[in-house]
Amino acid sequence: MKILVVADIHYALKQLDWLVETAPGYDLVIIAGDLLDISSMVDAGTQIVVVLKYLKRLRQITRVLVCSGNHDLDEAGDNGEMVAGWLEAARRLAVPADGDTLVVGDLLITICPWWDGPLTQQAIGRQLEAAAPQRRGRWLWVYHAPPPDSPVSWSGQRHYGDAALIGWIARHHPDFIVSGHVHEAPFARNGSWVDRIGDTWLFNGGRQIGEIPTTIAIDTEAMEAAWFSLEGAESVKLDAPLARPIPPLMALPDWLDRPPHLTAG
Repeated sequence: MKILVVADIHYALKQLDWLVETAPGYDLVIIAGDLLDISSMVDAGTQIVVVLKYLKRLRQITRVLVCSGNHDLDEAGDNGEMVAGWLEAARRLAVPADGDTLVVGDLLITICPWWDGPLTQQAIGRQLEAAAPQRRGRWLWVYHAPPPDSPVSWSGQRHYGDAALIGWIARHHPDFIVSGHVHEAPFARNGSWVDRIGDTWLFNGGRQIGEIPTTIAIDTEAMEAAWFSLEGAESVKLDAPLARPIPPLMALPDWLDRPPHLTAG
């Protein structure tokens, strides 16, 4: 299965256009949080309407799923903490979102919300406990914030990871976690788009301005992942130990028809 991972779109409509154009080449598209932008001049209600239209278009092309990020919270939930309530409308479009666990191809996928307080954090722990017995093979989590003390959460000045994630990784040992949140990580000195804690692979593609987002492409059969940005590309083998420095990608993997950053326009 070929998976395209993006995050931190932040209501960049050109990047959403690119995603619609690129999606046909993948079996699954994952948007790992921060679809909206709280600093935008466009009000949140309008952003939500537009983003839902894009999600509908994407769902007509391929499978797509999303998790919330800190920019996506728009209302108080039943427990009084802020949630991305608008993602219920995405779910009605057959786009799995916060709180869902599903099987796609050879993966069990659990989609976690951004937690705004201790009650939502505790609910994530229960969500993972409930999903764990469903595991038959590989398990992938969609979780906007990466773990702390990792190159994928390094901004160049400090780590911005979620400490709760460390405990859940130690308990459940997922195979993959796709995140975002720390835009600078792949570009900062001592940062990276990929890391590994035990047997768990961690991914954060970062964020770049322009018409094309940073992307991570994963092939679960070839067991490879590749990162593409305007600054270059790198790849790792997922069935081998992680070695640094990660060399640049010099030749396109056999499982990719062409690099994602060349599929626009």
